Amino acid sequence: MTPEPIDLYPSRQHEQPSWQDRLDPVVYRSDLENAPLSAQQLERYQRDGYLVLHDVFSAEEVAVLRQELDRVRRDPAIADSGKTITEPESGAIRSVFAIHKDNALFGRVARDERIAGIARFLLGGELYVHQSRMNFKPGFTGKEFYWHSDFETWHVEDGMPRMRALSCSILLTDNQPHNGPLLLIPGSHKHYVRCVGATPENHYEESLRKQQFGVPDDHSLSEMASRYGIDTALGPAGSVVFFDSNILHGSNSNITPSARSNLFYVYNQVDNALQAPFCAQVPRPAFVAEREDFAALDIQPQAYP
Repeated sequence: MTPEPIDLYPSRQHEQPSWQDRLDPVVYRSDLENAPLSAQQLERYQRDGYLVLHDVFSAEEVAVLRQELDRVRRDPAIADSGKTITEPESGAIRSVFAIHKDNALFGRVARDERIAGIARFLLGGELYVHQSRMNFKPGFTGKEFYWHSDFETWHVEDGMPRMRALSCSILLTDNQPHNGPLLLIPGSHKHYVRCVGATPENHYEESLRKQQFGVPDDHSLSEMASRYGIDTALGPAGSVVFFDSNILHGSNSNITPSARSNLFYVYNQVDNALQAPFCAQVPRPAFVAEREDFAALDIQPQAYP
């Protein structure tokens, strides 16, 4: 009989929220001579839980990726695939999932050494893609996304055991202060906020549009912001944002004409593969959380086209 997995990060199990200190490293390697980042960049990621790198992709590469993104967004078959999430009110496409599997170009991007090589170093081993998607925040109607830790959801609803995963956002449009960029609480990745409220059945159907469960309480958010402040991840198209699985982040709505879009990859270390969810619900669909293919990515230099 297989023993029940140990829940090192319990959440949504008690009536009152609480904190616990992080049990896992943030950066898993320290051999700087082999690092794809400088010592200062590694220190910043360790301290803040995120890092913004400019000029990772050229303007020509961004143009190629944006052209494919726009083609996919207009494809009726994609809209009807069941892997597309729309805005709660306008019905505009918000995200298209599983792009590393369903699109050859975006699959190559997932294996690009410029991003996956950095993730492999930070996580200290071979990787697979836990989740991938194209994200859109249209001008005028792009809605906010409330504060949350990705790991809290990946742990409770997907069964990710430890904090050995990170997100990588490739900016295909300029992230400016006014068009709803990513907001982060630097340093919040050092603490795990246990949330309240039992997980509803098929929670993902609503949470990918507007998350209401697995979100921190107001007091915890106020304390985190008071202790660490709030940063905005700004950068021109071609920049890349790496952020730890447990950092608290969100974004404001976009009421400006300036749309925002990005390619988004979640890398998980192969030894941190998913178990049964740490809640009483069935696992989320594979397009949201990979449950079968944990084979290590073949990370190579890439160029586009």
